[in-house]
Amino acid sequence: MILSEFDIWYRKRYRRTSSSLTSVSFIISDFAAVLITFAWGFFLVRVYGFIHDYGSINAKSFITYWRYLPAFIVIFYILQLYPGISLAPSEELRRFSIGSVIVYGGIILSRLIEYGYWDSINTAFIISCIFSTFFLLITRSIVHWLLHITSLGGIPTVIYGSGGTGRLVLKCLLDKRKSDYIPVLILDDNPEGEDTHMGIPVIHDTTIGQEIVKRYKIKMAIVAMPNLEPQKLKNLINTSVSAFRYNVIIPDYSSISTIWMSVRDFNGILGIDISNKLKLKWNQGVKRFLDIMMVITGGILILPLLLIIALIIKINSPGPVLYKHKRLGKNGKYFYAYKFRSMVVDAEQQLHKIFDTNPELKSEWEKTHKLQNDPRITGIGKILRRTSIDEFPQLINIIKGEMSVVGPRPIVEEEVKKYGDSYNRIFSIKPGLSGMWQVSGRSHANYHDRITYDSYYLQNWSIWLDLWIIFRTIGVVLFGKGAY
Repeated sequence: MILSEFDIWYRKRYRRTSSSLTSVSFIISDFAAVLITFAWGFFLVRVYGFIHDYGSINAKSFITYWRYLPAFIVIFYILQLYPGISLAPSEELRRFSIGSVIVYGGIILSRLIEYGYWDSINTAFIISCIFSTFFLLITRSIVHWLLHITSLGGIPTVIYGSGGTGRLVLKCLLDKRKSDYIPVLILDDNPEGEDTHMGIPVIHDTTIGQEIVKRYKIKMAIVAMPNLEPQKLKNLINTSVSAFRYNVIIPDYSSISTIWMSVRDFNGILGIDISNKLKLKWNQGVKRFLDIMMVITGGILILPLLLIIALIIKINSPGPVLYKHKRLGKNGKYFYAYKFRSMVVDAEQQLHKIFDTNPELKSEWEKTHKLQNDPRITGIGKILRRTSIDEFPQLINIIKGEMSVVGPRPIVEEEVKKYGDSYNRIFSIKPGLSGMWQVSGRSHANYHDRITYDSYYLQNWSIWLDLWIIFRTIGVVLFGKGAY
């Protein structure tokens, strides 16, 4: 494609190159989320006050504290949450959490100085602070979705390179259901290449960066040409890429996918620190503490539900309520994972009979170790599996220290070969009740995807990533997305 043809293609589709609409939309959604959080805190204190006579508070009076809202926006802006383009989910959660603590802390401190005593309003703000990040993430996700389906959000972006890396970047951007960067043009130096890829125009000239910026005011460029010679890359950046206000270079780090990279200086030689944070004893202790706290608080909340489910299982199908299966855990150590029984008692024997009569199901089992329409599953078992509630008894495994709330999925001996060389690295940590691939692909993910997700988790672990996965798990369980 030549520039004149791209001109017609682009002007029919795009009018804006700024992130201002996205930023304004997020500011409005954050205003709404904070007000909802105020209301939730005031409501709970009002209910609590009726029971325990803990002072008096008008549940509707939260609206009078709207004057605090600009403080949230200022702090969120300082934390670079506007426009917040391409933030890792765990990083977005971290910034919202820090910002909320700062503002709510300031509000409570200012009221203590003004009134000189603690009142029910401060209690309401404490509760609001606890739930703040949860509501902020929900409203922002809704805005991301609305901007995506209406094509109103996102920043037009030029990609340099149509090779393997460039195509991977393009695919990731097009597949993303968030209003981030929108690929509108690929610049490549291969004259024999195609004129479009995945519907995006390709111009075989990498020197026209300045002309693109001048004509269309596009501000973002991504350079995905890791195999380009250093001197040519330097010239490309200086003469073409530098015309864009923002630019990102995708390096040749195909085996590295971490957001916690840090640069080390070895007397003038730059190195990249990609240390596995979960090998540090302190981080292991923090993760274990989070596990225990989640099990205690979550277990207390869902205990009545678990008792009801146990009773239904007993009535629905003869046999024990719990089922335990031998699994591989950390460093290849065996343990028994507990689950609510969702199959008939003689499930293993029936499986072999199914394979003898249905080779297609046998082939499906060999690929994923799951059957989408498994005839051995009981009536209540289908519901338990669809919602993943059948895995709740693994809270026992977490208490015993055999599993974590978040980690790779525990596997059986037959699955080890599916992980290949990645097995020892991925299972150097405890398997989890939930994990990256469970909240991303779940049962539809193949083993390559599982390894990719688990490797990402291992390389990018932080307490914030665990909290984000737990947040996502709630939605996945509620909607039963991808499970069977």
